[in-house]
Amino acid sequence: MVTGANGYVASWLVKKLLEEGITVHAAVRNPNDEAKISHLKQLASNSKGDIKFFKGDLLQEGSYKEAMEGCELVYHTASPFTLEVEDPQKELVDPAVQGTENVLTTASKVATVKRVVVTSSCAAIYTDAIDTINAPGGRLTEDVWNTNASLDYQPYSYSKTLAEKKAWEIAEGQSQWDMVTINPCMVFGPPLNPSQTTSETVNLLKQLGGGDLKMGAPKMGIGVVDVRDVAEAHYRAGFTPEANGRYITMAHESDFLEVGSVLRPKYGDKYPLPTRALPKWLLMIIGPMANKHFTRTFVRNNVNIPWRGDNTKIKNDLGMEFLPLQKTMVDSFDALIKTGVI
Repeated sequence: MVTGANGYVASWLVKKLLEEGITVHAAVRNPNDEAKISHLKQLASNSKGDIKFFKGDLLQEGSYKEAMEGCELVYHTASPFTLEVEDPQKELVDPAVQGTENVLTTASKVATVKRVVVTSSCAAIYTDAIDTINAPGGRLTEDVWNTNASLDYQPYSYSKTLAEKKAWEIAEGQSQWDMVTINPCMVFGPPLNPSQTTSETVNLLKQLGGGDLKMGAPKMGIGVVDVRDVAEAHYRAGFTPEANGRYITMAHESDFLEVGSVLRPKYGDKYPLPTRALPKWLLMIIGPMANKHFTRTFVRNNVNIPWRGDNTKIKNDLGMEFLPLQKTMVDSFDALIKTGVI
């Protein structure tokens, strides 16, 4: 079973599962919304596997039970990824934490379930880029937890931290199934359903293509990974018996300027892509006026600060190899141009 099966990462995971000839129970908010699930039906019609749709609501207790019946493996990918919220508790924390609780407590009531793979995030490991270089050994590892996010500062990261902690608490309180978490950093790559994808990374690509950053991009440290690699990591976490614990899923230590710059060789003459870094002092002044998330604290802790993470565990345990940054970014941009999003 895959929760939020029509999501950005989940769609690629469903594609992989179908290609492997697996029957997927796809839990979505509205199984009758063709605009959001037709791409999954099409994937199923062209593959060896089979797909069945079920209604599931993160905030409705027991709503995933029907979808879970008969499944050995549960992927819990459903969680909101948006930074534009009015009420972070209601829009981010509640769906993330209560949704995790609903899915995992249901897993304990369905006798067939043997493993649960939870989509967490590197946001559950760190708040700001500066935390990554201040981590023990100067790099994030799976042993590190986010301790600086709150409802008022980086609430998305706060929601992911609370949700993953709740998941481990439930997992450790039972013995029927084991749990693995995938902790991706910033996910780019082509969406399978571009017009319906709500991931924050699509907004950044729109800004790059639309000229919002033509005067320059903040050199803000981020980890980057391809959505196709994140889906593959989920698949391997489910089907590798020895997989255990958390997995930082990261391909490149990068920044906003670099992810824009790698597009320039192909698109530089057609789109107003950034060519230089915005100075930190300027961002300290205009950042808070231009975007409420760009507070002075945020700018201080992220701009001109490198992002550092250790992906040794996922390479060793799951045999992961990652796509090049340029392929990830060019394929992302191509997909959005073809569908008119950019």
